[in-house]
Amino acid sequence: MSALPDPGASRAVLVGTSRYHHLEQLPAVANNLHALAALLRGPLLLQLPDQHVTVLEEPETAHAVVGAVRRAAGEATDTLILYFAGHGLVDDQDELSLGLPQSEAGCIETALPYNWLRQALLRDSRAERHVVILDCCYSGRALGRMSGETGLADHAVVEGSFLLAAAAETRTASAPVGSTYTAFTGALLETLREGIPGGPALLELGAVYRHLRVTLEARGRPVPQARDRNSGAGLALGRNHAYLPAVPAAAAAPRDVGGGAGERLWPDPGAIRTGTGFVTALAQVRVVSGLTQQAVSVRSGGRISASTVSRLLNRDTLPARWQTTGVYLATCGVPDEQVTRWRAVWERLRTETASAEPAVGRPVRAEPGKRTLRERAFPLARRGRGH
Repeated sequence: MSALPDPGASRAVLVGTSRYHHLEQLPAVANNLHALAALLRGPLLLQLPDQHVTVLEEPETAHAVVGAVRRAAGEATDTLILYFAGHGLVDDQDELSLGLPQSEAGCIETALPYNWLRQALLRDSRAERHVVILDCCYSGRALGRMSGETGLADHAVVEGSFLLAAAAETRTASAPVGSTYTAFTGALLETLREGIPGGPALLELGAVYRHLRVTLEARGRPVPQARDRNSGAGLALGRNHAYLPAVPAAAAAPRDVGGGAGERLWPDPGAIRTGTGFVTALAQVRVVSGLTQQAVSVRSGGRISASTVSRLLNRDTLPARWQTTGVYLATCGVPDEQVTRWRAVWERLRTETASAEPAVGRPVRAEPGKRTLRERAFPLARRGRGH
């Protein structure tokens, strides 16, 4: 079953090396990083909060990369996305390493062993799902050639993940000279932005992989590889923008949720874990409905205004009251049984938020004979200003 990650419980680490001291330069990699980060943060895809997307451009040490992955792995409870673009190196044992600015061909100790990242994911990750995307080459040529002996995906697969990798066989260059992006990431960005005509409602990783194979092969580029562990192919990176319904829910039959062209895949409230995810999913409901904010207001019979809808979908925290949310969902055409599930999630998150909030306004009492933190920091506070 396809699922969208909860942005509040997910993290992404994007790593790229475009400038090398000893290997050929890959200038398109820098563009890869910034474009993918913007998509992951933006409304077209997951809408990850800015602080949930870590971009490491030209990392000088393996420690910096592993540390960032370990931190994200410890924070994410839903989905962790790891992306690397740059040169790839393979040692005599056919182990994959990722190129850093100081990396040298034939000197594998100057690169980052991929196994270090794999171990960090396996040992330190709290995330239920992992997405690993590798756009790298094995040789030191500017546009890169891949080794045909062992597939990149075979080196990099992680349990409980979906691995999507640029082609490993010896083929033509991985990116045309002067291109804005590398061939693989360029096609990936295009797919995420424009969608897959005739594809599923959500951009499931399995469908993205199949579309990339067809697209890149038609362009004469290396064909990507993929590995799926524990049904990772059903994880989605966003909605398929080539699939959006042409007929708004308001014009369709009441509660039109299935069958033919009118089928609508509403966000699953069961996948929501955080307040951020709740609000993001609310916004997705309007997109799936095909209604504008003004149309939602009109269809509600004036119970909620367009400005109220806007405030509901652009807030940073969980809605304080259920009534407006319930009217909004019903007006958009969400089935009654799903609205009930939405309310259960809202109540759960409301309880969790309340229990997590620290007591406000309560004086902090020190144990007998002990000074409070303020008294230790300001020893004259209790005696006035030195008098």
